[in-house]
Amino acid sequence: GMASIAGTSSMASEGGVGSVLADIMVSNNEDEVLARNGHLPASRIRRVALKDVLVDTGALTLCLPERLIAELGLPLKRRVSSATAAGVIETAVHDHATVAVAGREGVFECLALPDGARPLLGLAPLEMLGLQPDVAKQNLRLLPDDTRDTYIIA
Repeated sequence: GMASIAGTSSMASEGGVGSVLADIMVSNNEDEVLARNGHLPASRIRRVALKDVLVDTGALTLCLPERLIAELGLPLKRRVSSATAAGVIETAVHDHATVAVAGREGVFECLALPDGARPLLGLAPLEMLGLQPDVAKQNLRLLPDDTRDTYIIA
């Protein structure tokens, strides 16, 4: 199936009018489970703090450059063809990325972008965590928890 990733939406104009940016923490959920079960020191959990990540509702999920995916050690789930502004590209879907943003946290798939591409926070994490981009205020609005039975307690 074709997945739309980077650069296809109107919000993806870098730093342009209507960009919403967010600071996020991405960590390896497999590491977190090992640490929780006492098999890995918490200090060894692979995680990356990312500042000013572009919130892009035209992207399906979290999109990270391959270098960051390798640094996090996220396992490969499957390969897909993706439609981008530059045409159809082959890309990889990785799994077990814990995303913490605006005080909420969940585990999501992550699409690989070419190195040098800008990380994107796409629709799935926003929907699951009850976050809505507010273009006027250029930030993420937290929807009330009670509207979100899928909300994952950290």
